[in-house]
Amino acid sequence: MSVSGTQRVSRREFLRWGVRGTVGAVILSHLCPSEGDAAEATPEPLVGGLRLGLQSYSLRRFSFAECLERVKELDLRYLEVFPGHLPLTTNPDQRAAIRDQLARYQVRVLAYGVVGFGAEEAKNRAVFEFAKAVGIPCLSADPAPASFASLDRLVEEFGINIAIHNHGPGHRYATEENLLQALEGHHERIGVCLDTGHLARAGGDSVRLIRRLKNRLYGVHLKDVNAEKHDVVIGTGILPIRDILQALREVKFQGCLALEYELQPQAPLPGIRQSLDFIRRTLTQLAAAR
Repeated sequence: MSVSGTQRVSRREFLRWGVRGTVGAVILSHLCPSEGDAAEATPEPLVGGLRLGLQSYSLRRFSFAECLERVKELDLRYLEVFPGHLPLTTNPDQRAAIRDQLARYQVRVLAYGVVGFGAEEAKNRAVFEFAKAVGIPCLSADPAPASFASLDRLVEEFGINIAIHNHGPGHRYATEENLLQALEGHHERIGVCLDTGHLARAGGDSVRLIRRLKNRLYGVHLKDVNAEKHDVVIGTGILPIRDILQALREVKFQGCLALEYELQPQAPLPGIRQSLDFIRRTLTQLAAAR
C-alpha cells in the first residue's frame, strides 16, 4: 500500500464516498464508552484473543459505504482505514457523519493509514486532531526522520499511537533493525505496524520481530507470500502464519490484526474470505490447544 499525505475533501466529494448524516455526543459515546459505561459495554468480538479485521486498502476499488457493507458481509467488526476511503477533513459535520456511519455498521476503526509525517508540526497535528475527533487510537505511518521530535510531543498530548509501517527492500524502515533503531529514544507510544509480506521480501522474520517488539507492536498487516515473494491467499504461501498468530497471542497483541489482501482489486472477496477462513480456523485451534 502506498503512503498518503494528509488530504482534505469537499462536502460533495465526501458524500460521494458514501459518508452521510450527522450525530452528536450519543454516537461518539457509543463508539468510545466512558469509564463509567465500561461495565455495560458490549464485549469485544475476539477471535482466539485477537481483534481480527481488515485493512480497507483491500477494498480500494469500492467506496467507503460499499467497503463497510462488505466488512459486514465478512462478519468483521474491526478496520484499519486507508486515507483513500476517509480523506482527512476538518469539517465537524463530516467527522460526525463518519462516526454515524461506523456506529450503524457496528465497525470500530482501530487504525488509520499509512500516513506520511514530516517536520511541520501543524500538518502533523491536523492528522492527530482528525483521528481524535473520529475516535481512532492508532496511526500507521511512514514518518520522516525530521518528524520524530514533533511526533514525540503529539502522541503524548493526544494519547494516540504511531505505528511505523515497514515497506519492502530499499525502504527506510525495511528491516527489523531499521524499525528497532527508529524506536530508540522515542516515546513508548511510537511503535511498529508490521507488514509480514514486506518484511519477508526484505529477508526478515516476523515471529522474531513480534517477540522483540512486544508491547511496542501497535499494528499488523497480515499477508502471505509464495517462494517468489509475491502475495498469495493467506495459508497458501511459505510464511509461518500459525507461528505468527501464536506469537501475537503470546505478546497479548492489542491492535488490529488487519488482513491486507492486495490481489484482484476488482473482485477481492473470494480471496479475502479464503484468507479469513484460514486465520479464524488457525486462531480457534491455537486457543483450543492452550
